[in-house]
Amino acid sequence: MNYLFKIFLIFIFVAPNCYSLGNSYYQKKYDATKKLYLGAIISNKKNHKQKEIEYLKKLILYGDKLRINTIKYKRELNRLDDKTVLKNKVNVKSILKPKYSIKSVKQYKHTITIEFNHKIDTKYIDFVEKKEKGFYFDNFYIKGNYKYANPTKLKMKGVYKIQIYQKKKNLLVISFKNKKNLKTIYIINKNQIIIKVLAGFTKQHSKTYKKRAKPKKSKPKTIKQKVKVIQNNDIFYPFKKTIVIDAGHGGKDSGATNKKRYEKNIVLKIAKYLKQDLQKMGFKVYLTRSKDIYVKLSHRTRFANKRKADMFISIHANAARKARAKKAHGVETYFLSPARSERAKRVAALENKGDMSKMGWSSKNSLLTILNRAKITAANKMAIDVQKNMLYKLRKTYGKKAIRDGGVREGPFWVLVGAQMPSILVEVGYISHPKEGYRISTRRYQKLISKGISEGVKSYFIKN
Repeated sequence: MNYLFKIFLIFIFVAPNCYSLGNSYYQKKYDATKKLYLGAIISNKKNHKQKEIEYLKKLILYGDKLRINTIKYKRELNRLDDKTVLKNKVNVKSILKPKYSIKSVKQYKHTITIEFNHKIDTKYIDFVEKKEKGFYFDNFYIKGNYKYANPTKLKMKGVYKIQIYQKKKNLLVISFKNKKNLKTIYIINKNQIIIKVLAGFTKQHSKTYKKRAKPKKSKPKTIKQKVKVIQNNDIFYPFKKTIVIDAGHGGKDSGATNKKRYEKNIVLKIAKYLKQDLQKMGFKVYLTRSKDIYVKLSHRTRFANKRKADMFISIHANAARKARAKKAHGVETYFLSPARSERAKRVAALENKGDMSKMGWSSKNSLLTILNRAKITAANKMAIDVQKNMLYKLRKTYGKKAIRDGGVREGPFWVLVGAQMPSILVEVGYISHPKEGYRISTRRYQKLISKGISEGVKSYFIKN
């Protein structure tokens, strides 16, 4: 009887303390591993991916011991390591890939929504516009497979023909055919691609807006001051937005150089052209620097925050090592996020070195804690529109082969950290390239890229 009573006392008093001791041990391990994992994400080392996988496995192990929901780490581990497939009782479907990646294709008026079974990015869609035999073709190539591709019928008023078909096992095609340019646009939203046709309702939209914006006879001046209207392609849009343009480097910081060409001078000229173009559209525009002076990176975003800007655009020119100088060329657009690609890290290191050299682990770690998910999503959309329009303007003059598409990329750029609005960094070309280095220093190229950025900004605000 006494023996049983002793066991009972041990169970009541000792066991909970043992559990709490074990709990605190795993909590310390979990917290320490989390710091190491975040460090691996922003690391420039070659083996960062292997380290991420190693720390993710430990986070899942310690998290399960602590009864913490580790679903996000399991998803990330499945994404990085193809060999690992982890099941989770909470949401198995979000981890295991379904047979068909596209859940549905729905149409409402002039909008087609393609919904996936997982989150997507810009790599999942490719857009090609062409004209053949008197018809305009807007072709969307979507990475994914849809079970009901062939039975689905799509029809729109004002559109001659829409085709949807599975070209390959993992390639869905949606093709628009019409006698007039349809002015199609697309938006990526988490697990959806939304395709909109603007041409089908532009005239009607402009008429209704004309009626609203029509000034009264008694007070024409006050109404003109209140409403700013921009006319473009028979569509009327009011812009009451503030944009801050940041010309990279300046003063003692020349940026990238090639012979007598300096990045700081090239980007300042483009920034001034861009300011003029955006002001003509009705935007309120500020420059972080209007002359050759040095401005700290942190002061640039602080400047934008004080003016309550709706958008922050930092302009730079790229450069490559001597071994790659003749090969590396093209335009690129970056938005703030922990970089995964080696190129993004290399470019970020080049642009960040002005202020990053003095930063320790805690400062670099704050890069991740400052990030705002909603701001990143908006910046990603904005970067897509700017990149697309820059390519269009430049290729129209110089040809497709001459202007390489460097793409929209994520990058840990210190100049974008701290901005309280969607912000992007544009690399207008490679100053180190023999042809492109000369080209970006010409007024013709600078004005074209300015037009491309301004059109991209306008497109972003129209969609959003």
